[in-house]
Amino acid sequence: MRASAPHALVDTLRDVLAEGYGALSVELLLTDYAATALAPFGALGAAAEPVPIANSAEGRAFGSQQPCQQTRHGAVVDHHLPVTVRGERTGILTVRLPLERSDPAAVDDLVHVAGLLGHELLVAERDTDVYQRARRLSRLTLAAEMQWQLLPARACSADEYAIGAQLEPAYDTRGDNYDWASDADELTLAVTDGMGTGVDASMLTHLAVSALRNARRAGIGIEDQAALADQALYAQYRGAAHVSTLLLRFDLATGRVQAVDAGSPQLWRMRGRTIERMELDPQMPLGMFEETHYKAQEFEVRRGDRLLIVSDGVHTAHSPQGEAYADRALARALHAGRLLPAAAVPCAVLRDLADHRDAESLDDSLVLCVDWFGRPGDRASGAEQAADTGGVPR
Repeated sequence: MRASAPHALVDTLRDVLAEGYGALSVELLLTDYAATALAPFGALGAAAEPVPIANSAEGRAFGSQQPCQQTRHGAVVDHHLPVTVRGERTGILTVRLPLERSDPAAVDDLVHVAGLLGHELLVAERDTDVYQRARRLSRLTLAAEMQWQLLPARACSADEYAIGAQLEPAYDTRGDNYDWASDADELTLAVTDGMGTGVDASMLTHLAVSALRNARRAGIGIEDQAALADQALYAQYRGAAHVSTLLLRFDLATGRVQAVDAGSPQLWRMRGRTIERMELDPQMPLGMFEETHYKAQEFEVRRGDRLLIVSDGVHTAHSPQGEAYADRALARALHAGRLLPAAAVPCAVLRDLADHRDAESLDDSLVLCVDWFGRPGDRASGAEQAADTGGVPR
């Protein structure tokens, strides 16, 4: 695969598996932008009919992140294998083998191959559009194109944490965005929402995220990250446009978190059976005034905590009866999805939101979930954890 042309990874893999394992067919299914379907990537890069993630064998493998087998006509077996890189669920590799070749050793090899394919796809997408083209079930708007190209991924995992995120409407998103970066000592998260609609909102958000990244990559703390991004936005728009932002910096060793709340994104925490909104000190959105000073506040996360960040398109969405989603429905959705991994939580919340809101509540919606595992020996003892989770440490 490393010697293959970027657009021909699947063709190359098909030839290798046919020769070495007797594979009768090899197909890559890529997660679409809305994370509701798996789009088959054909031999020539053409997308065939999408496979729904719900109620399909491929979808079960995708959701469980475990290999799934289907025996067909008693003679061949389809192996559905998750293609995942550091928590990012890229899709499913389906390999059809003769029944007599489908032994545990072959399955182990195929699992390894699917992992290798995921890494090669990340590299290949720098040089070809065929994979991004295949996963589009409809055309992205220009504003959505700008936003998706700005995102780091839709999921990420490490020993200390797991992250999942999703934007809606996936093919027409505008001002909502998220970003993250980690090193050996810390994890930094940013959730942003640029005012306005269409390309104007995307351009505004693009400037804000780029300014935050520029400051972060210079080794600057989140207070000054916010201040420098605020200056960049004000210099460009002179206060006529602003970006609501929530910045979080996690100390991976201790679970201490610094937070700058500069706008509308809300932070919720599920600790054991308790779900609550975390009230942070509100500060001015980025770019609203010249030379705004930002102050971080601190809190602590414990092993087993789940944090949920939602944009105003989520927490202010109203039902036909006028009830805001954050009043009661958001906590219910968090509780209902308590057994889901972080990567699956945002889509579950957004599905619930779609059932809740009325037809006129169609603002951008962003959900980002963080599961905190911590490090062995961090401040959250097993006793504290057991007390919070009803006696069963997570």
